[in-house]
Amino acid sequence: MLDNLPRGTIVIEDLEVGMTRHLQKQVTDRDIELFAEVSTDRNPVHLDDDYARDTIFEGRIAHGMLTAGLISAVIGEQLPGHGTVYLGQTLKFMAPVRPGDTVRAEVTVDGIDHAKRRVTLATRCLVGDTVVLKGEAVVLAPSRKFD
Repeated sequence: MLDNLPRGTIVIEDLEVGMTRHLQKQVTDRDIELFAEVSTDRNPVHLDDDYARDTIFEGRIAHGMLTAGLISAVIGEQLPGHGTVYLGQTLKFMAPVRPGDTVRAEVTVDGIDHAKRRVTLATRCLVGDTVVLKGEAVVLAPSRKFD
């Protein structure tokens, strides 16, 4: 995995609208197999080349939630980071991710509610210049006053 900043915590008092963090990860066959095992989602479009070749995707694709998990990694490790609690996430899957693709997961601070410690984050994943996933997350951010 390649990311742009060390892992840790940015407390809500230090967050600013427009802050962005990201990571990049190449999705491997092993990642897809492990996700299928953990999630119990063994849809053959993810695991069986012959089956997947005859679908609208014309080949195997990664689980959409595997890609979405990279957003969770940025939120939980970088922005805001350790101590963050997910409250909600919207997702729109725009294009497939295939084995071997390098996904860039990006998170940007869109809004901050200091009174409720809530942060709204724009989220998206790209393969090259193609947006494959986009959405919005709302999280409870850590605070130096309470944590």
